[in-house]
Amino acid sequence: MIHFDTNFLIQTIVAGSAAHEKFQNWAQAGENCNVSSIAWSEFLCGPLDASAAALAGQIFPQPEPLLADDAALAARLFNQTGRRSRSLADCMIAAVAIRCGAKLATINLTDFQPFVSHGLVLA
Repeated sequence: MIHFDTNFLIQTIVAGSAAHEKFQNWAQAGENCNVSSIAWSEFLCGPLDASAAALAGQIFPQPEPLLADDAALAARLFNQTGRRSRSLADCMIAAVAIRCGAKLATINLTDFQPFVSHGLVLA
């Protein structure tokens, strides 16, 4: 299972991008891919045209929700990784991936690297 961060999701629907190529390879290999509801919400904030939103909705029809336990883990991640300004959404995305046992695909590796020692696996 692989979850996509928002920036990776944005690039996934850009034909010819590295993220698009990785996604195609994972799909052809039968890898399950999904996105957390947090990353999905960030993605839908756009800018986004209707065709891109429709394509992403076909790829990810059921984003993984943030559960109460995920929220608690996200708060611990936030506090244990330095309470970095504007990192709470990243903490929530990481928490959902950790619960699901999913690797996280992201373009911003440095944003998620602090969570590796807490159980996050990067794709």
